[in-house]
Amino acid sequence: MKRLMAFFVLTLLFVLVAGSTCTYAQGIFKIPFKFKAGGKTLPAGDYSVAPKTEGQVALRKEPGGEEILIPFTERLALPETPVEDLQLVFDVVGNFEPSYTEYVTEYVLAEFWLPGEQGYQIHTTKGAHQNKIIKAEKAK
Repeated sequence: MKRLMAFFVLTLLFVLVAGSTCTYAQGIFKIPFKFKAGGKTLPAGDYSVAPKTEGQVALRKEPGGEEILIPFTERLALPETPVEDLQLVFDVVGNFEPSYTEYVTEYVLAEFWLPGEQGYQIHTTKGAHQNKIIKAEKAK
């Protein structure tokens, strides 16, 4: 009985680990603007995103670039209509800094959603802002 239970636990662990590593292969986000995530400003480009360890999401510049671990603040409730595609939600914020003469639009990574799962809240913008959703393109 103990062997059967150990086999079951190891199988479950393998499925969970394999499932989280496969998330990178599900799609690529083509982000057409520079953006902020995890306290860093990142250039426009192709990115993949995956849940990582407890409390973090991994963002990787494609192809094969540096992986950045970004903390998330909470899991978001599953919406009434489940998300069908991998998607990132950016907060679009207007800013007059640093010159106070030029209006600059900043994009801040706010949420990450996997199909049919709870979302990941990465950042909360308290002031007035809009949302921009980027859906992943299927991996080739």
